[in-house]
Amino acid sequence: MTKFSTLTCMGYKVFIDDLGVVYSKSKTIINTVNQYSYCMAEKDPLFKEALHASDVLLPDGVGIVAAAKWLKGKRIKKIAGADLHAFLLHRLNEEGGSCFYMGSAPETLKKIEQRLAKEYPHIRVGSYSPPYKKVFTSEENAEIISAVNTFRPDVLFVGMTAPKQEKWSMAHKEALVVNGPICAIGAVFDFYAGTVERPGKVWRDLGLEWFGRLVKEPKRMWKRYIYYGLVFGGYLIKVKVKGK
Repeated sequence: MTKFSTLTCMGYKVFIDDLGVVYSKSKTIINTVNQYSYCMAEKDPLFKEALHASDVLLPDGVGIVAAAKWLKGKRIKKIAGADLHAFLLHRLNEEGGSCFYMGSAPETLKKIEQRLAKEYPHIRVGSYSPPYKKVFTSEENAEIISAVNTFRPDVLFVGMTAPKQEKWSMAHKEALVVNGPICAIGAVFDFYAGTVERPGKVWRDLGLEWFGRLVKEPKRMWKRYIYYGLVFGGYLIKVKVKGK
């Protein structure tokens, strides 16, 4: 795998390089970390293990960016799952590659495929909608893996929300026949399908994408951004005091 630069922040080796170096023909797991997933991982050892096992861990959140500045004196760039998705689609379209979407509802996957056909006509695309449940049976996992392996994609996008998607990717990495990245990108499925609107570029450039999502979906997002923002702040102070 190509060498790239990382920064150890809050106990994780966070990617701080150019996205161009993450695309390879070797099977790699790409995950993201933000203030919410950091807090969840502190209570979920298997999720924490999955994040640490990432070949690439993107800093997807202003909390992680702020932590790097405050703890390490380093300015790093936020890289969202949507940024990774757009970059990989561009590369695949140039090369006539293939991708597979595993996760979400059939209606969402259909909208993704319809949009891809217009925007990236040179990509061969496949998809699979798994059962909507907390844990898959061994038979269900075998069916999912079979669908992916029959297609043999260059990139596999996994969208089942954290921490399920990261744990699943880690557990089944060796069984999957994928010629490149396995990307856990959660909400990106809905963003790209248009079933959930991503905050605009102005919000993103200001570092306020989280606020845009909070305004649009306050009932669903308040705990993620407000409550866990405070919890993350507590962890941040604790790490600062320890000098790590």
